[in-house]
Amino acid sequence: MSPATEGLAADYAACRRVNARYGKTFFLATTLLSPAQRPAVHALYAFARWADEIVDAAGVADRAGELDRLERLLEKEPSNPVLRALADTTHRYDIDRQLFTDFLASMRMDLDVTEYADLDALGVYVHGSAEVIGLQMLPVLGTVVPREEAAPYAARLGVAFQLTNFLRDVGEDLDRGRVYLPLDVLTAHGVDRELLQWCRLRSRANVRVQRALDDLVAHTYEVYRSAEPGIDMLSVASRPCVRTAYRLYSDILGLVGCEVLWRRVAVPNSRRLAVAVPGAAQALMARALQR
Repeated sequence: MSPATEGLAADYAACRRVNARYGKTFFLATTLLSPAQRPAVHALYAFARWADEIVDAAGVADRAGELDRLERLLEKEPSNPVLRALADTTHRYDIDRQLFTDFLASMRMDLDVTEYADLDALGVYVHGSAEVIGLQMLPVLGTVVPREEAAPYAARLGVAFQLTNFLRDVGEDLDRGRVYLPLDVLTAHGVDRELLQWCRLRSRANVRVQRALDDLVAHTYEVYRSAEPGIDMLSVASRPCVRTAYRLYSDILGLVGCEVLWRRVAVPNSRRLAVAVPGAAQALMARALQR
């Protein structure tokens, strides 16, 4: 292995550590990808995490300036492990650079926008924060149909994952001053930011909040269902990974109730294993068939 190759391997290893630390469910699913695919996925995750941490960093005085700096770094010779791994991934898989521009545009929205009137307004944010992630991943995962045919489904699956995160993280987002649950749905059930805060501070359930959450959970299940046909459009080797992520993330929806306002819900380890072990067997079989 040449020094350059060794250095790039170390860069990807650094991205892998970021993914393993902060994205446990997603990281578990990535273990079902082929060894050749995993580094690229870790690089994409690590970059997204970097931007996300800038947005949520309480001690950064000029977060907008830091995001601008990060975007400028994308155009320069990469100078740190995450950017070197990302540059290699982008070149290797011919990932459209506009996807990173759109992603950072949504990250900037988080600096000023604290709530969304309806699903259409939220969709503007979710395009850059979630749809583009699915589209970045698609060249790495590979397809058995023309990529443009699979792209809408990949984008929808990104939306499903993001909406799931919004529902799981309501309490944490409130602490950051943000509400990602559409205001029209909340208002229809007599819920406002003050009621959400009341539930969080007292660890108390509320029937109006529960009904609003139930509506949004039902909508998110529909998004999952609309995205599912795209899994069979992926390369055979990638399907076990994506199907495992699909099942584990959609399982989170079954845990969403008022308690998301005061604690983080998670799929039990027993369920993770029950989904991941068959997925691993399918992944091994798919790789054997490819060989």
